[in-house]
Amino acid sequence: MGTATATGPLAGLVVVDLSRALAGPQTAMMLGDMGARVIKVEAPGTGDESRGWGPPFVGPEDAPESTYFLSCNRNKESVTADLKSSEGVDLLTRLVRHADVLVENFRPGVMDRLGFSAARLHELNPRLVVLSISGFGHDGPQGGRAGYDQIAQGEAGLMSLTGPDCDSPTKVGVPIGDVLAGMNGAYGVVSALYEREHTGRGKVVRTSLLASIVGVHAFQGTRYTVAGEVGRASGNHHVAIAPYGLFRCDGGAIQVAAANDAQWVRFAGIVGLNTADPRYDSNVRRVAHREELVADIEKALLEQPPAHWLALLEAAGIPAGEVRTLDQVYDCPQTRSQGLVIEVDHPSLGTIELPGPAIRFDDGGRARHDAPPRLGEHNESVRAWLHGRDAGGKKRT
Repeated sequence: MGTATATGPLAGLVVVDLSRALAGPQTAMMLGDMGARVIKVEAPGTGDESRGWGPPFVGPEDAPESTYFLSCNRNKESVTADLKSSEGVDLLTRLVRHADVLVENFRPGVMDRLGFSAARLHELNPRLVVLSISGFGHDGPQGGRAGYDQIAQGEAGLMSLTGPDCDSPTKVGVPIGDVLAGMNGAYGVVSALYEREHTGRGKVVRTSLLASIVGVHAFQGTRYTVAGEVGRASGNHHVAIAPYGLFRCDGGAIQVAAANDAQWVRFAGIVGLNTADPRYDSNVRRVAHREELVADIEKALLEQPPAHWLALLEAAGIPAGEVRTLDQVYDCPQTRSQGLVIEVDHPSLGTIELPGPAIRFDDGGRARHDAPPRLGEHNESVRAWLHGRDAGGKKRT
């Protein structure tokens, strides 16, 4: 199995993935992308609940695959175990002894009830790095609260900043809270692994959907904490820079970001606006008169199609782009040149394409990727590996 012998900067590390849905699986997948061996432990019969999330489903009618599950489980092996049974407890105990990382996103307290508290995990393996992802944090007045992405987007303020106006709170089109929590989890894990090189001991790393969304408020956060202003949704135009947003053209639209005065002067020349106009002669004034500015810009842009304007803007060195659909993105030569589409061989689907990892290395990256596993696909091989490790009396060092 390629996952067990992968190349990459994390090759040789073993990750036990107890997580389900998206946040934890995202972390484990990212570690697998970097070469770690990821063993996903799933409930017998059903597995990760995202296996049932659809449509769309693909593959044979008697064994359909959820494209949702396929999105966050590449480069993993799957074993099944009932963690409430003695056999499941034994399997997880053996895995923990030989692992470097354990990832879980149960509600706070579940791991303790299963008999695998942080203290027990480190008793079994003092070098183990444990990542625990929750919805709203592991302590505090709402520490035990369950969390799902869209709920967290609302509770963490993101929906109030997204949408056409302040009366239309809108979720982001992807489960951004889950993905961000997964990314933060991977960041925390590799940091703890680095520290382990100096201390010889693992630690517990914690993050949450709430923390991950609040952590990307960026200027909207300091806008409130420092200036006392509460940000609101402003549609497709930047709240602090103008012109920066989506503009209608003849038969379509383009996005333009004239983020400094030099770019503004060049852009104004292309669309025929007067840079000395007192409404537009500084960014502060352009922001204050944004509605008038957008109307004046679109009046000019509506005379020609997007391609005409994009060519002129590129020649002038002004950041601009079109708004693409996902099929256009994945078919784009630039997307493919960056390794953002990968081919894998799936046991029932054949050769399929998946979105690829966002990180590349000049040398030493993962040589190949493995398809997301079928439920329990590696029951025999993982147990055989454990038997060999146990028989040899070896623990990870």
